[in-house]
Amino acid sequence: MSDSLRELWLRGLAFNTAAPADVLIRLLDEASGEAGLLMCEGRDLPDAVIEAAVHHPAGRIRRALAGNLHVDPARLAPLASDPSGLVRAQLAGGTRHKPRRVRPLPEDILVTFLTATDGGEDGRLTAQEIADELWSSRQVPVSFPRDMAGHDHPEMRLYAAHQWQSLTPAQRTALLDDPDPAVREAAQQGNRRLDPDAVEAALPSMADRERWFVLGTCALSPAVVEQCFAADEVRPLARNPHTPADALARLARHPDPVIRRLVAARPEPAAEVAAELRQDPDVEVRVRARLRPSIRTRAEFEAVDRVLGHGPDCTCPITLPGAEPLPDWYIACATSQEAVLRQVAASWPGLPAHLASALALDDDEEVRIRLACHHPLAPPHLLLDVFVTRPAHRPHLLTLPALPRTGLTHLIDHPDPQLRALAAADPALPHPPLTDPDPAVRHAAATNPALTPQILEELLADPRTAQGAAANPSLPAARMHTLLDRSR
Repeated sequence: MSDSLRELWLRGLAFNTAAPADVLIRLLDEASGEAGLLMCEGRDLPDAVIEAAVHHPAGRIRRALAGNLHVDPARLAPLASDPSGLVRAQLAGGTRHKPRRVRPLPEDILVTFLTATDGGEDGRLTAQEIADELWSSRQVPVSFPRDMAGHDHPEMRLYAAHQWQSLTPAQRTALLDDPDPAVREAAQQGNRRLDPDAVEAALPSMADRERWFVLGTCALSPAVVEQCFAADEVRPLARNPHTPADALARLARHPDPVIRRLVAARPEPAAEVAAELRQDPDVEVRVRARLRPSIRTRAEFEAVDRVLGHGPDCTCPITLPGAEPLPDWYIACATSQEAVLRQVAASWPGLPAHLASALALDDDEEVRIRLACHHPLAPPHLLLDVFVTRPAHRPHLLTLPALPRTGLTHLIDHPDPQLRALAAADPALPHPPLTDPDPAVRHAAATNPALTPQILEELLADPRTAQGAAANPSLPAARMHTLLDRSR
C-alpha cells in the first residue's frame, strides 16, 4: 500500500458522516497525521470525540478543535482556560476560514477570556494578546456590553463602561457610581464623549484615527461642527447619530453626492430638506430619500443602511444589529413597494413564514438572494436557484442544511464543475460520474451512498477516488477499522 493511499483513506474517514465515534477517536492518534487535525477543525463531531479531543494530551489536537465552527461552542468551554495559550488564542480568534455568519461564543467563555490574569502555562502569549484575538473574531455579540454592565466582576463592568454608547441610561448612571474607581473613571470618560464641550476640549490631543472615530460617534459642539465644514471633514458628521439638524441640512446640500446619500435616508432631517433630497440630481440620493417616510428610528435607519448599495453578490458578514427594529416594522417592510425595504425584511431571520414564502417569489432578485442567505425558512428551491445563478454565494449556501442534496440529476451535465459536484453525490443518480475530468466532481461521486460495495472497493484502490470512497457513508464500520489498521 502506498503512502498516498494511506493518507487519502485517513482524510476520507475523517469526513465520513457515518463514521462511528470509535473510528473518529482513532484518528486522534499521532499516527493519523494531518487527518485528525483536519477532522477536529472541519466537521461536526459526536460528543465522545469532542470529549476526547478537549482533553487530548497533544496541544495541536486541542488547538484544531478550538477553531471548529461546526461544534456547539458551549462544548469548547474548557479550552478557554487551556494550559496552552495557543489553544486559548485559537478559540478566541475563531476558525481560520471565516464564514459569513459567525456564532457568538457563550457568555461564560467570554468572561473567562476577559478576566484571565495570564496567557497560559506555556508563556507563548499574554492574556491581552488573547483578548485582542477575541475582538477581531466577530464572536462577541453586540448585546454583550449591556449584559456585563451589572456583572459581579469589576473587569467586566470596566469593559461595559468602555462601550458607553451601547448602554442604557440606567446602566450609565449605575456605572458612574460604581464602587470600583477604575470603572468610575471609565464611565466618566464615556460620559464626556456625550458632552460636546468636553469633546471639543479633548480633540486637539487626539491622533487622527481616534479623532475620526470621535467625529463620527460623539456629541459635537457647534465650534467643532464648523471646523469640520471648514476642513471639508464632513463624512463622519453624515454618519454621526448626534449631528444637529442644522448641520444635517447643510450636508443634504453638499456638492458631493456621496455625502448627500449618507444623509438622505436618515430619519432626522426636516420635511423641507427631505423634499429637496427626493428631487436630487443623483439617482441614489433620490432612492434613499424615498425611503425616509418608512424610517423613524436610528435602529431602522441602520437596518436599511446595511442593505443599501451592496448589490446581488454582496458577501458581507451576516451579523446582528446593535439595536433591533420592532418586528412590526420588518413586517411592514415585507409588503412595501420599495424593493430596498423588502430586501431589509428578507434579511431579518424572524420574518414570519408566510411573508418569507411571498418574498421567495419576489420580482426583485436581491430580495430573493437575501432571503436565501439570511432566512432559516427560505425554501430549498430558492437556495438551489441562488446556488446555480450566483457563484459568489455558494460557500455560504453549502453551510445551510436546507440546500437540496437530492433531485439534482438535471445538473450532472452542467458545464460548471461546482454544480456537477453538487449533483454527483445525489443518491438518486443512476451513474455517478466517477471519471469526470474535474477532481472535485470525482470526489463527490465517490461519496455517493448508492455505490455498491464492489465499486467502493475498486475506488478505494484508486488514488483518484480513494479519499471520496473512504468518506462514503455506506462504507461499513468494520471496513473503516480495517482501513485504519492498514494505515498504521
